[in-house]
Amino acid sequence: MTESILATQPALTPLGSNEFFHRAQKRLNFNVPAALTDPNIVPTSGDEGTDRMWKIIADENPVRPAAVLIPVVERDEPTVLLTQRSPHLSSHAGQISFPGGKIDPTDRSPLDAALREAHEEVGLERNFIEPIGYLDLYATGLGFRILPTLARVKPGFELHINAGEVDDAFEVPLAFLMNPENHQIHSREFRGMERSFYAMPFAERYIWGATAGILRVLYERIYLP
Repeated sequence: MTESILATQPALTPLGSNEFFHRAQKRLNFNVPAALTDPNIVPTSGDEGTDRMWKIIADENPVRPAAVLIPVVERDEPTVLLTQRSPHLSSHAGQISFPGGKIDPTDRSPLDAALREAHEEVGLERNFIEPIGYLDLYATGLGFRILPTLARVKPGFELHINAGEVDDAFEVPLAFLMNPENHQIHSREFRGMERSFYAMPFAERYIWGATAGILRVLYERIYLP
């Protein structure tokens, strides 16, 4: 891993809760991209090395459709609810993540899968959740195609952690995560190619990989003109 550098965009004035959700409702929708299940359509990231990696993964492995929830809690200072995955899991063990997982055949939609997983992992009840729309599709080096659902979450919920999947759940200020001054860019080699990825360290938490990448996409979709 190389030394980190910071993203070059200037820091923007933090959005209030109402303005953030107003922009999100205007810019997002619930159209499911064909690339979620079609192996012939490979998502792009804007990073040449990552895009080449995703193409190689798509050629070698079956597509693994997945869905996550981006739960933005509507507090006076909005926060994002994140989880720390259990260390014994077969994929992304111990990493910081959004509530979510693979889309099951019984799920009616990626949204339904994200809501189901949020309830199974941390006990977040659906009556506290207002889905806003899907973010851009995000691929991982393990062959997952992740469709994130942005959601407004009303305060007052009680979490019930499923210890078999999640070690902990915690909230991070949305303003911190949406500030490009906190977006580090690292690089790593994949089969002789260099690819870049984001990291957003917060206190003792190291947010990186797909979670940081999805948060960066959220920033670009909602905060940039």
